[in-house]
Order: sequence, then structure tokens, then C-alpha cells
Amino acid sequence: MPPKKTKNVKSKLEDGTKAGEMSKKKRILKDAKKEKLAEKKEVIKAVKKAKEIVKSGVVNKSATDFSSLDFSCKQKSSEGHPWNLKIASWNIAGVRAWQKKDGMKYFDFEKPDILCVQEIKISPNKLDASITDVPGYTSYWCLGGTDGYAGVGIYSKIKPIYIKNGIGDGTHDKEGRVITAEFENFFLVNAYVPNAGRGLVRLKERTEWDQLFREYLKRLDQTKPVVLCGDLNVSHKEIDLTNPKTNKNNAGFTQIERDGFSTLLSEGFVDTYRQLYPDKTGVYTFWTYMMNARKKNVGWRLDYFVISERFLPALCDHVVRSEVYGSDHCPIVLLLHT
Repeated sequence: MPPKKTKNVKSKLEDGTKAGEMSKKKRILKDAKKEKLAEKKEVIKAVKKAKEIVKSGVVNKSATDFSSLDFSCKQKSSEGHPWNLKIASWNIAGVRAWQKKDGMKYFDFEKPDILCVQEIKISPNKLDASITDVPGYTSYWCLGGTDGYAGVGIYSKIKPIYIKNGIGDGTHDKEGRVITAEFENFFLVNAYVPNAGRGLVRLKERTEWDQLFREYLKRLDQTKPVVLCGDLNVSHKEIDLTNPKTNKNNAGFTQIERDGFSTLLSEGFVDTYRQLYPDKTGVYTFWTYMMNARKKNVGWRLDYFVISERFLPALCDHVVRSEVYGSDHCPIVLLLHT
């Protein structure tokens, strides 16, 4: 009889162990279901929040409420003259995308005498009347051979004396980065300066460009004053970007690029915005589409009007249109008395 009793005890122990394992598995499955349900709730909550944000227009806002903006300016020159010439400049980050975002409505509200645009991103054979023909303006273009890359253009109410594409350098001129218009009292140079690139892979090329471009501007300046505008792909001083400390080794804020811009200014040219507003902070012209940067105003001042120093008496104002959307850059405006 004792052996039989022993067998029953062993069987009961095995049964208890199995029951415990089953109970443990049930608990694990129950916990897993709870976690999955919680995750599902979090996903639903996140999707709902994302939809609300998109609906509010916070993320990647592209529509401009033009009627709510004031495009007037009463600033005068240092000699007390009201402005009589308005030049606007805008990196539009692709002309097709700009059109879809109603960017061309800007003409109707800003009413510039001249609008310079950069980063057209279209090949010459795709440049059609929907882009070139704006009532009251004649347009001029300098486009590279690669579709979706670089390119600059000028819309003007005033007929220039002549138009020149490039800076006279065979290598750089292939990309469509500079167009120059000569007017009666000045040269207008519209530029899209090369970016040093992620990891600074094009920094050497950028440095070579800066020197060639500087020499080109100096040659023009020997004949008549220069108005340079465009995306110059550099934030000159720490005041010109939100996070200078963490960007010192990034394209657009390396010391060599900043020094290149300083050298240009030392050759008789003036950054018009800092001439008028030397200490103003939080003023930027570019915001990445990532991390809701524009809403938070985490940006860079990469777009400029630079003029010959002797042209300063003509300067009335430099305005940054940060509330005009349609690109990851905003338009900037130069007001002159000529």
C-alpha cells in the first residue's frame, strides 16, 4: 500500500505544477492583452492628436492669409527720401510646389517692382507660361541642366539694360546659380549659393565658389553699385540662427563659410538687415520642415540683401516676411530710393 500512496502524492504534485503553469500562462496572456490594449489606445490618441494638429495648420503650414498681412512701409532713407523701388527675394524651393501652395499670389499683395527667386528646381524644357508669364512682369531665367536642382529667375516690371547668366566660371555656371540684371543705377545679382552639404562634403567647392563670386561682385562694383540678393547659405553671426553652439560644424555655419561672408563685407559691401537692425534677435528666413521648427521659430537667416557701401544713401528698409508661406524659406524685401 505505501508504494501506491507515494504514486498518488507524486501525481498530485505533478497536477499542481501543471495547474500553476497554466495559471501563470493565463496571467501572462492577460497582461499581454492589457499591454496591447493600452498600446492601441495610445496609438488612437496619437493619431487623433496628429489629425488635430494638421487640421489647425501647425505642421508644415503652407497657406498664407495674405489679406491679414500689412505690406506697407513708411521707412525713409537716411537722407529723408521715401522709397520708390521695391525688390523682393525668395527661395521658393521648387517652382511647381510653390505654385501649388499659391505662392504666386504673393505678386498681388507685395506688388514688388522686381522679384528674384531661387531654387527653381526645373529644367529649361519644362519652363512653361504658367511660370514665366505674370501680368505686368517680364521674366528672365538661369537654369542648370539638371531637373529638380538649383536655378534662379527674375520677374521685373522694369526693363533691364542687359541680362547675364553665370559668373564666368565654366564649372559653377553649369548649375544655374547666378543671374545678373543691369539697371540704370545699379547691378542686381540674384544668387543661389552652393550648400556645403551634409557632412561638409562640398565645403571645398563652396570655398572656391566664395572666392570666385567675390571677385565677380568686385568687378561689377567698379562700374556701378551692386545689389546682391538671394539664398547665400550662411548665417553670418550667432545672432543669425537659433542654435549656434550645436551648429558650428554644420553647413551654413562653419567658421570658413562665415569668414568668407566677412571677407565680402570687408571689400566694400553691406548686409542691409544688420545695417538697419544690428541687435534684433529671432529674425530668420529659413526653417526646416522637421520638428515643427517654423511654428517654434527655430531657424536660420540664410537670405540676404547685400549692397555696395556707397549705395547706402539709397537704403530705406529691409523687411522679412516671416508670415508668408509657400516654401521652407520666406521672402525678404529691400526698399530703396533711387
